[in-house]
Amino acid sequence: MLYRFKSRASPPFVMLETHARQLFDIIGKAPAPKGVITGEQMPAAISALESAIAREGRNAHNYDEYAVEGHDNEAEKQHIGLHQRAVPLLHMLKESLADGKDVTWEV
Repeated sequence: MLYRFKSRASPPFVMLETHARQLFDIIGKAPAPKGVITGEQMPAAISALESAIAREGRNAHNYDEYAVEGHDNEAEKQHIGLHQRAVPLLHMLKESLADGKDVTWEV
C-alpha cells in the first residue's frame, strides 16, 4: 500500500506504507487512510522528525541496508536510513508551514 502526501505549498510524493507508518509514529499521527497535519501541528511534527533524524545519526549502527540492484557484493550495499525517508515529509512540512497550508495524505 502507498501513502500519497499532498500540500498546496509543495510537490506531492508517495511513500510505502511501512515507511509512512514509521513517520506517523514519530510525529504522533495515526496511520489512517486519510489524514491531515494542520499548521498548528506542524512545528511539533517538524521538531519530532528533526529529533529522530539526529538520534539516528548518533546511533548510525542501527540501519537498514538494501543491495544495489545488480550487485551481490556486501561492500556495495547502500544505507537507507530515516533521514532519506523523512526528508520529503520534512521539506513539505516546512514549506507548508511557511505558506500556511495543511499537509494531507491518503491511501
